[in-house]
Amino acid sequence: MLCKRIVAALAATLGLCAQQDTSTHQDHSNTVSQRGDQVMGFSHEKTTHHFRLFPDGGAIEVTANDPGDAESRAQIRTHLSHIAGMFASGDFDAPMLIHSRVPPGVPVLKRLKTEVAYTFEEMDGGGRVRIRTGNRKALAAVYQFLRFQIADHQTGDATGITQPADEK
Repeated sequence: MLCKRIVAALAATLGLCAQQDTSTHQDHSNTVSQRGDQVMGFSHEKTTHHFRLFPDGGAIEVTANDPGDAESRAQIRTHLSHIAGMFASGDFDAPMLIHSRVPPGVPVLKRLKTEVAYTFEEMDGGGRVRIRTGNRKALAAVYQFLRFQIADHQTGDATGITQPADEK
């Protein structure tokens, strides 16, 4: 099912890319959101993304905006559990489809895939992919990747390194 979504998203992405007016940042943001909805399988309007940088890596967090939205919560958890497995195997196709380019840090994360752990964790309202590494080159790549996500998704998250709330 995920492969079908990725193939459908790629086809849609190619169509969107042909139509995309790259002259404004807002057009880019809208296109990223549209592709994201297709690749992730849930609405960006019904969910909130956060990207966190931690001393040992970081996290990709997604929660449903409405605590009673069981459908979005289930879709988030399904997607993020797949993403954790894909990233662990060095497969970063999903972010490449969403952003129409290879995000910074991805080549290093692919090369050092055995040095980075990607773990899916449920959260109230959704879930997260917790990223951990003890390798300094991989850590720098994780930070590049997450900072790119913060900028391209316009989340407003801190780009500095913080402590995880549940580990303070």
